[in-house]
Amino acid sequence: MAGRKRPFILTMILGFVMTFATWVQAEDYQLQTWSADFDLPWSIAFLPDGSALVTELGGKLFHVDASGQNREQVANMPGVYFAGQGGLFDVVLHPQFDANRLVYFSFAEGGKEDNGTAVARGRLEGAALEGVEVIFRNFTRKDTPVHYGGRLAFLPDGTLLLTTGDGFDYREAAQDVDSGLGKVLRMNDDGSAAHGNPFPGSPYVYSYGHRNPQGLAVSNGGTVWLHEHGPRGGDELNLIEPGKNYGWPAITHGVDYSGAIISPYTEWQGMEQPVHYWVPSIAPSGLAIYEAGLFPEWQGDLFIGALVDREVRRIDLAAMGGNREEKLFSELAARIRDVRVGPGGALFVLTPDRVVRVAPD
Repeated sequence: MAGRKRPFILTMILGFVMTFATWVQAEDYQLQTWSADFDLPWSIAFLPDGSALVTELGGKLFHVDASGQNREQVANMPGVYFAGQGGLFDVVLHPQFDANRLVYFSFAEGGKEDNGTAVARGRLEGAALEGVEVIFRNFTRKDTPVHYGGRLAFLPDGTLLLTTGDGFDYREAAQDVDSGLGKVLRMNDDGSAAHGNPFPGSPYVYSYGHRNPQGLAVSNGGTVWLHEHGPRGGDELNLIEPGKNYGWPAITHGVDYSGAIISPYTEWQGMEQPVHYWVPSIAPSGLAIYEAGLFPEWQGDLFIGALVDREVRRIDLAAMGGNREEKLFSELAARIRDVRVGPGGALFVLTPDRVVRVAPD
């Protein structure tokens, strides 16, 4: 697995990192409130019948019907550590959900002096999760209520990826492959370490050198995209490959919140360069790869929520020159926490209190 070659088109993308330009373009779309009155929704996962599961940071999980108008709180959710940036994070369905009804979710667990990112799963039966079990707890604990990462995605081989943050006060741990902080971890669907990970002595670690990754998506072809928060500047979009070092905090385009220099280096031998970075920060959150047919002009593009800029950024990976990044949906005037492709190829975005559906005008 560690020897997998990067596809030619993606190699070309990396060669054009510095050609990114941003433009604003009017698209033929309409924004519709699909479901409202949430309290800090963090993630959404669509079921085969068009209904959806929506997490709230405070620890609640809701099942919303296909119309978006009716919802029930899902029973039997475990308690979460709701403090700072901690709480209930991502939700995804098992690849064989039709057969096993398994739902996976990530969350902060523990307390003030001892907390970390965890993954649990349960079987969805009506408006309840049955047989809920915590299948993974980060093996490196921390005493800060921030930088959990917490995004989940299944690979085509059925293994599960989890992003973890550096815990803020532990940023050097991102460079330590024996630490569970600042990593992409890969596990089996039961939470055990997956076979074939690149570091035999640290069996969960898939990639390292990350700060606080809150965007993760896997294409239909198995390409893994991730974005992560920088400090003050230096948010990154990365193409993830097993065993690679993505540099934090040894290389960065950002500075500390105080203005202090974190590292004088933006590149170093053996460390991956981002496909794109943002200075100043946009605070990226949520990531979707558009591979549906409702918006043909968006085919293969990435969509990234921006918390600070209160918009969505569309990244056109097929464009080899400039004009590759587009600002969208700023009319929502809201922090965008998540972006997903939903039923029929519509795009769905999460604001601090609602789920918005994007469809052709």
